Amino acid sequence: MSSFTDNDVKAVNTIRTLAADVVAKANSGHPGAPMGMAPVAHVLFSRFMKFNSKNPKWINRDRFVLSNGHACALQYILLHLAGYNVTLDDLKAFRQIDSITPGHPEVGVTDGIEVTTGPLGQGIANAVGLAIGQAHMGAVFNKDGFPLIDNYTYAFLGDGCLQEGVASEACSLAGHLKLGNLIAIWDDNRITIDGDTNVSFTEDVEQRYKSYGWNVLHVDNGDDDLAAIEAAINEAKKSTDAPTLIKLRTTIGFGSLGAGGHNVHGAPLKKDDIVQLKKKFGFNPEEFFAVPKETADIYNAAAEKGAKAEAEWKDLFKAYSEKYPKEASELERRVAGRLPDGWEKALPTYTTADAAVGSRKLSETTITKLAEVLPELVGGSADLTGSNLTRWKDAEDFQHPSTGLGSYAGRYFRFGIREHGMTAICNGLAAYGGLIPFGATFLNFVSYAAGAVRLSALSHLRVIQVATHDSIGLGEDGPTHQPVETAAWLRALPNLAFWRPADGNETSASYLVSILSQHTPSVLAFSRQNLPQLAGSSIEKAARGGYVVEDVENPDVVLVSTGSEVTLCAQAIDQLKAKGIKARLVSLPCFEVFNTQSKDYKLSVLPSGPPILSVEAYSTFGWGQYSHDHFGLKAWGSSGPYDKVYAKFDLTPEGISQRAEKVVDFYKKRGQPLFSPLISALDDISE
Repeated sequence: MSSFTDNDVKAVNTIRTLAADVVAKANSGHPGAPMGMAPVAHVLFSRFMKFNSKNPKWINRDRFVLSNGHACALQYILLHLAGYNVTLDDLKAFRQIDSITPGHPEVGVTDGIEVTTGPLGQGIANAVGLAIGQAHMGAVFNKDGFPLIDNYTYAFLGDGCLQEGVASEACSLAGHLKLGNLIAIWDDNRITIDGDTNVSFTEDVEQRYKSYGWNVLHVDNGDDDLAAIEAAINEAKKSTDAPTLIKLRTTIGFGSLGAGGHNVHGAPLKKDDIVQLKKKFGFNPEEFFAVPKETADIYNAAAEKGAKAEAEWKDLFKAYSEKYPKEASELERRVAGRLPDGWEKALPTYTTADAAVGSRKLSETTITKLAEVLPELVGGSADLTGSNLTRWKDAEDFQHPSTGLGSYAGRYFRFGIREHGMTAICNGLAAYGGLIPFGATFLNFVSYAAGAVRLSALSHLRVIQVATHDSIGLGEDGPTHQPVETAAWLRALPNLAFWRPADGNETSASYLVSILSQHTPSVLAFSRQNLPQLAGSSIEKAARGGYVVEDVENPDVVLVSTGSEVTLCAQAIDQLKAKGIKARLVSLPCFEVFNTQSKDYKLSVLPSGPPILSVEAYSTFGWGQYSHDHFGLKAWGSSGPYDKVYAKFDLTPEGISQRAEKVVDFYKKRGQPLFSPLISALDDISE
């Protein structure tokens, strides 16, 4: 017999009418999905979700992800009802400038939002990362009788999410990993922007997810069968060795005049429709943003239950601390985001006496050292472990114990050939807390993950991308694998640090700053070919994003470069000396970090006076902010031994010195004062 009452029905309809009011007030948004998913949202938040709205960051809270982020009016309503810091005034400010209820959910903007969603498919992929985070942290810290980390991850998703490739990549891996703590609820309303899904989406989703290794359940009437929804979630929680997809049949815009059609998907309901909707559900059509006492009481009780759950957890943790003080201290440190004292001392340093090696090998050395002192460092490769060199000695794979391939306590991930899914999963891992995730592939194939990389930056998540084979220097694989434009778009992303180290000290600096940057993701680009250690480099200098490698009094020209081309520039400077041309050499491994330095420091590196020539084996797009002239690639790369590829494009000491000589002559003939490109008329305008 169902335990649901008329008050639950009233709560569901409260959510529906609030959704109509929220979107109508903004005159923008998506009312259809919130109205259709109101029943499952109510059941989940009132009967299942474990949370404390007064402490939204409690580590053992259940995670909720709205993958179909366009339905965010639903999530904001639930957060308001459940007592989070989302007021009715915030609901009225939906989609307005500087409100905490933006047009799609953004982590860090609104309490209770776990991940930034909106680009379809990303949220469910993040949810896989959140589920992995719980599985790993639980395996590391739980003890018999002390289930400290046992939360679930619940995700809502729609037809659009199921069509996106990133969702398929992540869900395939979730099935392989047997993540029984992940429950996804599919809003099967059969409507997308273009109309009925019959026009483009007729596959058997159930069979696809079963083939992934998921448990699949059904609720045929998601519009008002609250008991069936409750039963399905209870059944899903019994699945301990497989994630669950609940196929929930709903009517988009339930209760509206346009129910079941695509017109209610992405536009406010008309005034007369809202009037009839409220009358139908027993609400006063002249009252807006109404929350009946009965509804408030249900959600107040859910919030009190959650606060009690955290209080009980604190008692459990106190007992755990007495029995396992070392583990308790470690968990507290990691949850607080504190790094171990002195961890940076593990970073290797180099001199010119050290051998020339590829920076991907230098990266491997650094990861190996850091893995010993940073237990929160986890990550892996998109099926390129032997090329990316990301697996440290004695690393254990993260695998379900039944496979015999590893355990959930393992820190190395076999992401498979799923670059996009890998990065979106890493976003979820970072959002979980207590973990510093990295993914790895070739730099060129970071482009496969562009959507997730963008969300790393927008979400302010510390996710590290190890991107090897960083240029035409990878040689024989040719232009399909050689990045030309990749650096430009990565550098263009706000709040993302793209690093291209030139030697061992710069490699260590890239990891140092990336790990210290708690709210900024990083892409670290490493070479395949060997690079000599620079005489003028150090971790401290490189950690500023740019510095002078080799200097001379009153230079005639400044060469500024990154990565493997810094050494070529150093050799070119020797040739320029023979011609009586004095040159300063600057390494600029990270634009983003260099830009944060003081104006005086930046101008000390790239000063007014001598012309500045940039040299890089990429498109020259973006170098105008640092140099007067730019030498790079104007086309795709080429297939062949790497030194011959460099020679083909004249990226040699001779080619560089010839261009530097032309630059010097050009500006001497002009005879005009030359200002640093860093100096701008807009410098003093606040951003």
